[in-house]
Amino acid sequence: MTLSQLPLGARPEGRTALRAAYVLGHGENGPRLLKNAEVVIEGGKVLHIGRRFEGEVARRIDLGNVLISPGFIDLDALSDLDTTVLAIDHPVGWKAGRVWPQSYIDRGPYEMYSPEELAFQKKFAFAQLLLSGITTAAPIASLFYREWGETTAEFEAAAEAALDLGLRVYLGPAYRAGGMVCTEPGVLKPVINEARGLEGLAEAEAFVKKWDGAGDGLIRGLFAPDRVETCSEELLKRTFKAAEALDVPVRLHMAQGLMEREAMALQHGKTAPAWLASLGLLSPRLMAPHATWATEEDLALYAQHGVSVIHCPLVSSRFGGKLNSFGKLRKMGVNIAMGTDTAPADMVMNLQAAMMMARMAEGRADAVFSPEIWDAATLGGARALQRKDLGRLEPGACADIAVLDLSDIYMAPTIDPITTLIAGGSARVVKATFVDGRLSMRDGEVAGFDLKAARIQAQKQFDGLVERYPDRTWGHPPVAEIFPPSYPLEVCDD
Repeated sequence: MTLSQLPLGARPEGRTALRAAYVLGHGENGPRLLKNAEVVIEGGKVLHIGRRFEGEVARRIDLGNVLISPGFIDLDALSDLDTTVLAIDHPVGWKAGRVWPQSYIDRGPYEMYSPEELAFQKKFAFAQLLLSGITTAAPIASLFYREWGETTAEFEAAAEAALDLGLRVYLGPAYRAGGMVCTEPGVLKPVINEARGLEGLAEAEAFVKKWDGAGDGLIRGLFAPDRVETCSEELLKRTFKAAEALDVPVRLHMAQGLMEREAMALQHGKTAPAWLASLGLLSPRLMAPHATWATEEDLALYAQHGVSVIHCPLVSSRFGGKLNSFGKLRKMGVNIAMGTDTAPADMVMNLQAAMMMARMAEGRADAVFSPEIWDAATLGGARALQRKDLGRLEPGACADIAVLDLSDIYMAPTIDPITTLIAGGSARVVKATFVDGRLSMRDGEVAGFDLKAARIQAQKQFDGLVERYPDRTWGHPPVAEIFPPSYPLEVCDD
């Protein structure tokens, strides 16, 4: 039997044996590579890894020269149409609509997408995550083009999309008690509305109570207060109290940039991690992207309190940031998970960037090695979520699997699959993605979702968003001034 004969978008009945040139299994001492091995899945669980299974199977599929790996865990998974791409060559936020001007506040912020567009972008993003071999995701989206925070309605749609496509997700609408406002060119000030933030928390709590555990556990809850400088003390204290009561994680972006550093110094006289430590809120429940501005003291606090750092090397490096450093955090005992936080949501490309960033940060080739990077995208994410059934392939674990093609024409010859993939792989080599035993993606297709047509719709929706950028950019210049082309542009229509 071949992979093409498995039903796409469904969990096959009975036992399925997948044979491959390499399997990244899990043993008593951690991950281990198995050559010419197979994985047997039954229902949503792994039944066997290793030599040929001697028990009965409904089907046996030889996948050939591939690596069967635990699916990737993306804890900062982009779920909008990537507004960060607009900032790559236009990084000054107040000049490019990424910090609201006072005039936009005065006229009243508004939603720049319809409810249908918000639902579409989540489903489109989820499909792209599956293309990358990502099996568990905690979505992230920009609030700059929102009226304030994310809504329960769009996350209801997101939950339905995840169930429809077959993606494991940790969901909760983002909320905030304020934001940074540009009051004059280059001058940014925090504006706080705590009552509105608490309303957002209440809505998020109701969402988590309704959806946590849905789809036989495919949907889990998450509290996602927005960037730390947009949150009040009361909002964060209530967030962690609710998360403790419902036993779900909290993701809070902090130690990630100059704007945050300056805002925290102005409001609290401390860095963000030090402020949370003073409030007694640092704990293993907390997942903290990106740590690129974390001080030595901040990192020590993370290590002391079991905070997981979500490393997003590709988006960080695009804006001149770096984690300092992957190797240092590991030695300190900080758990590192991975996030993509940009489009395309290519986890393999992010692992390449993580390798290069870690070695450049320390100026030596032995600062980190490929297995440590791969572990961050699998076991690191599982530890951050406090899940022993994710990020590994062993009997009893969830059947969340990424199949990566080692014979792809873009790939170099293989001596070791992990090293080879990190050196030169990308999402293009992901051949199939299984989630909870279901074949969710095969050869660039997901069941019931036309990705080519969706890509056209995504471009149209993105273009409509860009047209509205003057409304929330200082001085309201035209789009051509906010985002000038990389080279002089000549339109050649007849």
